[in-house]
Amino acid sequence: MPSYIRTIQTVDAHTGGEPLRILVSAMPPVPGKTILEKRAWLKQNRDDLRKFLMNEPRGHADMYGAYLLPPVTPQADFGVIFIHNEGYSDMCGHGIIALGRVLVEMGYVERTSPVTRIGFDAPAGFIEAQVEWDGQRAGAVTFRNVPSFIYMRDLEVDTPGFGRITGDIVFGGAFYYYINAAQAGLDIRTEQVRSLIQLGAETKAAVKAAVSIRHPLEPGLNELYGTIIDGAPNRPGVDQSNVCIFADREVDRSPTGTGTSGRAAQLYFRGRLGLNQPLVNGSIVGSSFTVRVIETTRVGDFDAAITEVTGTAHIGGFNQWVLEEDDPFPTGFFFR
Repeated sequence: MPSYIRTIQTVDAHTGGEPLRILVSAMPPVPGKTILEKRAWLKQNRDDLRKFLMNEPRGHADMYGAYLLPPVTPQADFGVIFIHNEGYSDMCGHGIIALGRVLVEMGYVERTSPVTRIGFDAPAGFIEAQVEWDGQRAGAVTFRNVPSFIYMRDLEVDTPGFGRITGDIVFGGAFYYYINAAQAGLDIRTEQVRSLIQLGAETKAAVKAAVSIRHPLEPGLNELYGTIIDGAPNRPGVDQSNVCIFADREVDRSPTGTGTSGRAAQLYFRGRLGLNQPLVNGSIVGSSFTVRVIETTRVGDFDAAITEVTGTAHIGGFNQWVLEEDDPFPTGFFFR
């Protein structure tokens, strides 16, 4: 019999085509009073677990995952930390949608009809999700995000491959640089994904070199997560299409939940989206999220929007991952 030095169970799901690998066993005790402290401890002490789940040969360059933890605030049911090919994210909308569907569908929470409420403590703050439940199956998930705001308008950067690009830095649970694909002569189509990846990577590097980002309230949220590139609708029924290039050139297959929140805030504060007006945001693979700005607030000196994002997720598998003691790749490898 082989000797296994690690055995881990996961539920694998996807939201609009974007994967979420949810760890449901073998989570070590994680010290820390806040989710940010717990995330910092995991990064420092147990990053092998992230690499084991995300990297090849068990994962791939565009894998995404989540750890469920005990809550740290009274209104939450769970804490959550999101992981990807480069490290750890501040928030993840597609992850909240997938977690909501899985937790309700599998009966991990007490289910109520017509919707079941689940509260999450995420690194970016408290997130409330409402999961449709008809007594038989879980349906669409709507989450109320942390406040979103425009951090910097009309920032111009120079890129080696596409020349000068202009966009806004917006916080939607994480910081993104929002740009239009037409500036680079591109569209949001799968056939152009390599060029979109290059554009996202070059603009992210240029913005990070030009701007020092500081969240007005939380010093643990000061990283530019990625670039969101928008364009004309790539299928009927959506108001726009976009793709998010984040982490280490990772491509979000979904419309990006936090990115959709940020986009709604950007359009609202630029006078292009009304209060409670729905925006249907399409992804590069044809899935979509619907978002509304439901109220406004302030974050430090910034006008901010509270958004609600709705999407659907599907369960893809129930997996057991093992590590043999003589496996030459105990933490896998990143290969693109």
